[in-house]
Amino acid sequence: MNLIKSTGTFSFFTIISRLLGYVRDILIAVFLGAGPLADAFFVAFRIPNTFRRLFSEGTFNAAFVPSYSSLLNKKKQPKIFANNVFNLLILGLFFLVLTVEMLMPLFVFLIAPGFEGDSEKMELVITLTRITFPFLLFISLASFFSAILNSHNKFAIASAAPIILNILLIGVLFFGRVLNDQLVYYLSYAVTLSGLLQFIFLYFFIKKYFSPQLKLTIKIDEKIKDFFKKLLPSIFSSGVTQINILVGTIIASFQASAVSYLYYADRIYQINLAIAGIAIGTVILPQLSKYVQKKKKEKINLIQNKALELSLFLSLPASIALLIASEEIMSSLFGYGSFDEEGVENAAKALFYFAIGLPAFALIKVFSTFFFARHNTKIPFYISLASVLLNVIISIVFFKETGFLIIPIATTISSWFNAIFLFIYLKKGNLFSFNLIFVDRFIKILAATILMGIFFNYLIHFLDDKLIYEEVFKSAYLVGAAILGLTFYILIALFIKAFKVNDIHLKY
Repeated sequence: MNLIKSTGTFSFFTIISRLLGYVRDILIAVFLGAGPLADAFFVAFRIPNTFRRLFSEGTFNAAFVPSYSSLLNKKKQPKIFANNVFNLLILGLFFLVLTVEMLMPLFVFLIAPGFEGDSEKMELVITLTRITFPFLLFISLASFFSAILNSHNKFAIASAAPIILNILLIGVLFFGRVLNDQLVYYLSYAVTLSGLLQFIFLYFFIKKYFSPQLKLTIKIDEKIKDFFKKLLPSIFSSGVTQINILVGTIIASFQASAVSYLYYADRIYQINLAIAGIAIGTVILPQLSKYVQKKKKEKINLIQNKALELSLFLSLPASIALLIASEEIMSSLFGYGSFDEEGVENAAKALFYFAIGLPAFALIKVFSTFFFARHNTKIPFYISLASVLLNVIISIVFFKETGFLIIPIATTISSWFNAIFLFIYLKKGNLFSFNLIFVDRFIKILAATILMGIFFNYLIHFLDDKLIYEEVFKSAYLVGAAILGLTFYILIALFIKAFKVNDIHLKY
């Protein structure tokens, strides 16, 4: 396996999806801004979208891929195991969706209790969430298909599937002026339809490796029991960042427009997280699981060090750039139409504090994968549980004093807590050790990041009058500054050998 090539393939389609996501969110900002309709839609969209991230962005892989790969390598009927999992997923998800649909008012109250005082907004959220929630059934099954493909080291198709969601939503948003207040309903229907289309899309590619067969009788053997024992802890631990954000949404519902501010801030740093954490964790898991099973310590150590190095190489400069230009970035990407200057300023403050936690968000994904490859979901689960509790305590205690800003602050603090304790337990269990190449590269990555930060800060100040809210072409100037900053970073990294061109051909 070529780590950088495989990560690049995964990242390419992920970037396309996220860029389309930005187009989608720019249009949402134009038509909905940060008002009551936006809050209602974002809560209804946050729920299935959180589940999408929990299931499709590496977390389902964490439990399924090691088990499936182990059976695949030993040639012990992996297809029977996969088919049993598929049937149990359909059964469990169907009853979950049905139950939540019937109890939707209670469910929405738990997700957005702050809306209780506004009956009109609450009714709207209940209706929209009823429309979007079936997305969970389809996207979870689509994620199962993605895990099969990833187990066979086929990453392109699985990473391309989420593009469908953004294409459909953008298509609806083009009719935003015609649809007016009905826009949120059509967007909600598009969400569920996209889940169905992703399921169908992946089915055509999965048939080469696995043909699902619906069965009324399912044999629940030790392999199945072991898988489901690992599934819930892996979803919780690998998806802890998304769970923290969901917790933040619940608390933010008590402040007008806060849900929208957090949503827009979340959208900006997610593109880097998708590459620096999710893509790397997803790509290394099948191969790392194989080497762990074969007890090839040198290969394990090489992959883990390279994954950590690549994660920091991508996340550190992104974090610095977001800290330097959080308001300019927010204004340039979303500061149009109904999204006014006050909305930009508040969302930018949230982005600033999320940016501090960006490297931690990525490290959690990578470190958790080191455990998952060894079929260990308990330690990441317990650490993640402590992290979520810490997040909740900080958010509730300080919410009255600081308002919605405590949510990104609490998420960042709890995420660094999570990443640090994952690292401590990896070292304690002798599951990870730094090699000399990583130590040398890490110092050089820090130096390249600092130099890039100085250069990017100069660019932002130089373009100061071109990035103000009223400027028509501000997004073009921002993109230009970002490209110059990225080019400068890569050139410096190559010059001081923080990254080498021949790394692209390094195989494991």
